Amino acid sequence: MSVDDGALAGAIRRQEERLHRDPDSLAFAQLADLYRKARRMREAIALCRNGLVRYPSYTTARLILAKALAAEGDLEPALAETRAILELSPKDVQGHRLAAEIHRRLGHIDQALTHLETAVRLDPGDRESRSLLGLLRATIPPGGEASGLGRVLGDDTFATVAFGTLCLEQGLVEEAAQAFTRILRKDPDNPEARERLETTLRARQRRKG
Repeated sequence: MSVDDGALAGAIRRQEERLHRDPDSLAFAQLADLYRKARRMREAIALCRNGLVRYPSYTTARLILAKALAAEGDLEPALAETRAILELSPKDVQGHRLAAEIHRRLGHIDQALTHLETAVRLDPGDRESRSLLGLLRATIPPGGEASGLGRVLGDDTFATVAFGTLCLEQGLVEEAAQAFTRILRKDPDNPEARERLETTLRARQRRKG
């Protein structure tokens, strides 16, 4: 067990003891988040759901629940939780960021952009959301400003998984993202394009270091 794992296990024990002493406290959300960080997703989900029966307006617990559900691949239930968060607190930046991520993973590019735009408007210093916004918009410069590859990407003939994968293999992360987002705007249920877009974003994150 690493030092970090040991610290996490200790924090979990302390929160479990705290919740045992006061079962009706809001400490359930902190414990659920620790379970989530320890990859104990089912325990996190159950704890949040039980706690939200008592405190249905506790948006922090809903956010933790949504994150745990998304980590398990339960995207529609996770999205429902983000909707509940934003109904209660329309300016919840974390809620908008998570909603954007879930919509993106579902292939709903335009909905993801709407939430990213809101996140950036609410938090102008959110550079990650701003960067993702530019990447997912996949716009083509007007007139003759686009590069040769940019002009190719503007042609729907080349909006294919194979072409996007080729771009990704060549390290052309932005171009790959553009190809996959163009596919998903036409076919949000394309599982391969959805998977490759997520692979592209992970590659982009690694490149940024």
